[in-house]
Order: sequence, then structure tokens, then C-alpha cells
Amino acid sequence: MTELKPGMPAISTAQTADTFAEAPFMQALRRQQSAYTPVWLMRQAGRFMPEYREVRAKTGFLELCHNSELCAEVTVMAVQLLKVDAAIIFSDILLPLQSLGCGLEFVKGDGPVIHNPVRSLADVEKLPQIDCKDSLSYVLDAVKAARRELPGDIPLIGFAGAPFTLASYLIEGGSSRNFEKTKRFMYTERRAWDMLMQHLSKIVSEHLNNQIEAGAQAVQIFDSWIGCLGQNDYIEYVLPHMARTISGVSKKAPLIHFGTGTSALLELMKQAGGDAIGVDWRIELKAAWQKIGHDRAVQGNLDPVILFAGKDEIRRRAEQILKQAEGRPGHVFNLGHGVLPETPYENVKYLVEVVHELGRK
Repeated sequence: MTELKPGMPAISTAQTADTFAEAPFMQALRRQQSAYTPVWLMRQAGRFMPEYREVRAKTGFLELCHNSELCAEVTVMAVQLLKVDAAIIFSDILLPLQSLGCGLEFVKGDGPVIHNPVRSLADVEKLPQIDCKDSLSYVLDAVKAARRELPGDIPLIGFAGAPFTLASYLIEGGSSRNFEKTKRFMYTERRAWDMLMQHLSKIVSEHLNNQIEAGAQAVQIFDSWIGCLGQNDYIEYVLPHMARTISGVSKKAPLIHFGTGTSALLELMKQAGGDAIGVDWRIELKAAWQKIGHDRAVQGNLDPVILFAGKDEIRRRAEQILKQAEGRPGHVFNLGHGVLPETPYENVKYLVEVVHELGRK
């Protein structure tokens, strides 16, 4: 397990988000003024980091996800090396699907594969009811271990995949470009669709609540594929389920509601719920915040590919985003999606430094 640096106090998992009231990340989520704009990065522990590659050279991805001590080590490592303002537990949104008997496998070059996809009402009816605290206990153990090892002023984020994104993986059998199978199922198997979304909604809420109980100060819902839908489809087939999911999450920890390709859906995502709405790079931050409304925090939204550019360009783009936030309380700086695997490590570190420098109030 990663050793604590001198002066890094371990804290009890019994502490709540209130313990972190002065942390800039928590202040931003509550739209309170902070000394500077906080920054963390989706996939801040990943293949761009030499130390992570060393761990992965000895361990398969799913094996790593099931190893609570290693997950906590990787989580803490990212904070120590990058100096970000929040940690996010190392895990994967698809892990709850393993307990549903879907035959999840991560195939090199292809990503996640579902060997037993859901394609009918009968398939949905066969899905088991699961106890997330039991079936995902290794994630909760990782949260507890990471919380013990993290600095006492660094909040920890727990997370889960959104019902629509999880359903898409289950139906498609893996990743997809056009989501033909998912949309066809949604349009033609309405009873089965609603049953599946209700089932996944319960799992997502329960899993997030368990992570909060284990020691997470905030949580994020990843709706990675929701941008494939138009507004009418979101309203009819997703909004009620997302609203139910988010309303079922404990108010002890603020919730970030994130999706990609969502420029046309931001107002609807706000309606579904969340203390903060995550924004990708396809819309300017200022325009996104106007759509969402200034009664919510926003998170985002640098294009991850900018991190392949030189430092001058990284600085220029980060400054643009910070200026669009106009110093308003409630901005968490992040990428519009995760750090890409081949990103230069020094550029990631530089971005964090630049945000801390330019984001001082």
C-alpha cells in the first residue's frame, strides 16, 4: 500500500463531507467562493502515468479493479503526483454488470465485451436482484482504504455509470458508434426497456450510497453514451429514470451529473438532477452555464486532445475557460472527458499547475 507522505494525516472513513467544508472542490460544488478554481481530471490515474503502467504490467484490468489495496494505491498515487484537488476512486462503471451474469470481459484492443447481452423481455426478466454492498464490496473496501491514505484536505469522489449507459453496454454487447441495437430495443420493447432501466437505476443509486457510506465526499454519475439521443428521446425514455436514480442518492454528498455530447441535453440533465453538471468540450463553458442556469455548479471542459499540444497552447486554452467562468463560484475545472492514454505526462501536470495559478480569486 502507498505510504503516506510526511504531514499527510490519515482520516477516518466515518468523517462526512462536512469535514471537508473548506476544501475548494467541495466549496465549488456548493457554489461557495473558494481561494482558487479547483481541478481534478477524469482518468487522472491511467496509462499516461508511468507509475500506473508499472502496476498494470503485472495485473490485468479486471484483476486490478477487484484488488482493493491496489485500487486505493493508484487512487492516492494520482493525487500525490498531479497535486489535484480531489481524488476519484479507481474503478470502472461496468463492474456492477458482472453481478448480473452478463459475462463482462475487457479485451485488449476492443475494450469491454458483454458475452451475454440483453436483447429481449425474457433476458431482462432473468436479470438477478443483487445486493451491491455484497457484490461490490471490493469497491467499498477500496474507498475505505483510499480515504484512510489520502491527505485530510483532499475529498474523495465515488462514481457509477448512468442507467442509460449501462443499458447500452448490456444491449450492444460492448461499445458502439450508432447504438442501433439500444435504440431499436428502446423503441420497440418499451416494457422491457423500462424494466431494465428501473433495475439499473436501483443498482446505481445503491452503489453510490454505499460509496458515500464508505467514505466518499462526493459522487459522479457518468452517462458516457447519452449524447447519442435527441431531446425528445431523452425526455421520454431516460429523464424519468435518471430523476429517480439521482433522487435516490443520499444528500450527504454532492452529486456531479456528467455526460458527453450533451450540448442539446444540458437543460434536461439539470432537470434530472445533480448539484453540478459536467460539460464536455463541444460547447463553450459560458454558454453551457447559461443553459444550465447559475443555480448549479458546472464542471469542465477542456478538450483532452489539447494536452497533446505545447504548454503555451495548454495555458491559453485553460485561461479561456477560466475567463468564461467569470470568477463565479461553482466552477470545477476538468477535461471534457478522460485523459487519453498517450497524453504526455508532463503536460497533465502542467495543466494542474496552470489552473491553480490562473484560477486564484
